[in-house]
Amino acid sequence: MSQTYFQKGVNLKAVVRPLLAQSYHSRVVDRLKELSYRARAGEMTLKLAREFGFCYGVDRAVEYAYETREKFPDRRIFLSGEIIHNPEVNGRLEGLGIRILPEDRDPATRYAEIAAEDVVILPAFGVPVGEMEFLRGRGCVLVDTTCGSVLNVWKNVHQYGRDGFTAVIHGKHYHEETKATASQALTHDGGHYLCVRDQEEAEIVCGFIRGTVSADAILERLGHAASPGFDPTRDLERVGLANQTTMLMSESLEIQEMLRQAMRDRHGEEGLRTRFRAFDTICSATQDRQDAVQRLLEEGGLDVMVVIGGYNSSNTQALARICAERLPTYHISGADQLQGTSIRHRPVGIHGHETESSDWLPAGKVTVGLTAGASTPNNVVGEVVEKTLALRGRTVEELGPA
Repeated sequence: MSQTYFQKGVNLKAVVRPLLAQSYHSRVVDRLKELSYRARAGEMTLKLAREFGFCYGVDRAVEYAYETREKFPDRRIFLSGEIIHNPEVNGRLEGLGIRILPEDRDPATRYAEIAAEDVVILPAFGVPVGEMEFLRGRGCVLVDTTCGSVLNVWKNVHQYGRDGFTAVIHGKHYHEETKATASQALTHDGGHYLCVRDQEEAEIVCGFIRGTVSADAILERLGHAASPGFDPTRDLERVGLANQTTMLMSESLEIQEMLRQAMRDRHGEEGLRTRFRAFDTICSATQDRQDAVQRLLEEGGLDVMVVIGGYNSSNTQALARICAERLPTYHISGADQLQGTSIRHRPVGIHGHETESSDWLPAGKVTVGLTAGASTPNNVVGEVVEKTLALRGRTVEELGPA
């Protein structure tokens, strides 16, 4: 019987490596690295965070998608949603004839046209349990690119459910990864979850635990982000914290301590040990990029910060939030957002909204900081650098030590 499930690629890495290099490599980024991530051309200085762009999980997912096209040249290939949150990468995959399926709550609707001879690639975020079961029932070939960091979170959520703990997930309830993670809690009888997006929502949960917020208030505010039949009185007696791997690490840790203290206040130190659990499940790549941009900011001397990545990329949004607390920050998806002296960008903290700012680059001597989310390829970073230099009539060839 032919293999229908692939979780470690299809053994064509050597074949697709040249195409990946051609598509995503950047001589500009190479040049910046040669100059120790600090370079100058004329009155412009560029400083690149030392950890940025493609992480291992994203690199692996994209590679598997290219391998799949090579492995099955004559079959229809589908992606169950964007493989990662980057328009450049998803556009290139569509150019290979890989069709990205739109989101739908009903697997039967989303995968209506999938037949046994088709191939479906599962994205780095993973897919909900119900979708996986439906696809297995179709008998199609599945290429699973779910990130190892996500699988680690699933393992903890499974353990919570098995031991009778409700998973409180720090994440965006509508995000593909969080939906997939939440579904893991329901694989055990009596399993439940509750998603909190930020400290404000976590404080509502803490208020209920302490007895100052009613069950009705919890359901009114957070019922849309909870498991079916969620009962705060029953399901917040024992909780285990999990998170979307790309959230802001400092906020996840704050929420962890908020919940820990609320449980301590309600049940005492002895009760805390049996009613609250938490594991560090922020992925290392997300943390590395956040730490690197913090170091860049702490070094000082920056006039403006450019953060590159898809607007729906949570880890890119987290980087932009960190930077915006310190200096003017522009979150852009790519070089085409730079038009003359104007920049089209997503204001930090405003979901789905793009605006245009004029004269964003200060006159005279200027130092520009740069970083990129974990789903942003080097070629996009390089294009942004080239276009930024061109605003001052400079080229990459002129870059020298800062």
